[in-house]
Amino acid sequence: MIRVLVSPMSFEEALECLRGGADIIDVKNPSEGSLGANFPWVIKEIGDAVKREGKELSATTGDLDFKPGTASLAALGAAVAGADYIKVGLFGVRNVEEAYQVLKVVTKSVKDYDSDKKVVGAAYADFSRINAISPFELPEAGRKADVDGIMIDTAIKDGLTLFDHLSVEELSRFVEMAREGGMFCALAGSIDWEHIPPLKEISPDIIGVRTIVCESGRQSRIKKELVERLMREVRG
Repeated sequence: MIRVLVSPMSFEEALECLRGGADIIDVKNPSEGSLGANFPWVIKEIGDAVKREGKELSATTGDLDFKPGTASLAALGAAVAGADYIKVGLFGVRNVEEAYQVLKVVTKSVKDYDSDKKVVGAAYADFSRINAISPFELPEAGRKADVDGIMIDTAIKDGLTLFDHLSVEELSRFVEMAREGGMFCALAGSIDWEHIPPLKEISPDIIGVRTIVCESGRQSRIKKELVERLMREVRG
């Protein structure tokens, strides 16, 4: 079964996600980028509400450059604030070795604190536009670093989607590579309603959204009714 992750940027939006039935609440700050980090106190406040509903909490640590120390400290902060999933965007990471170095220390930082926390390495479908690591190099780095999951998002939010950059066949291959490496996989990146059928065909473990459940664009508010619609379409 595909699980649905929705990314609020405030406590009020998180409540809309919970009321709409989202599986995972993913705290981020879109004003700081695709995987922009929110404040620890916001993560904690949302996390308290999420845990009361028996759901899981995810948090992003930012679109990071190759700075392993910064990445490991940010990841620990997200873990301490209550996140079950800690997502690390490899924005300024250029190759497999750099990705491995970042993910290795992030995993150590998080797992030393709580071995049940899950580390997720994120690459970008539009990697060539930002001169970053290809998503198809991420499975190797993630496997070596013992992360729990890997994902693809889009870095530049300019109307182009995950499917504008990668084909169904390529995305299916990524999912297969993740599972062969013993990791779960997530797909995100300006997903729209027309993308739900091919995503169900590809069958990642998680799909991540924001814009599709906002009333009028990525920077507007998430609406419970749109989250409910998304859950029906994914599970239907």
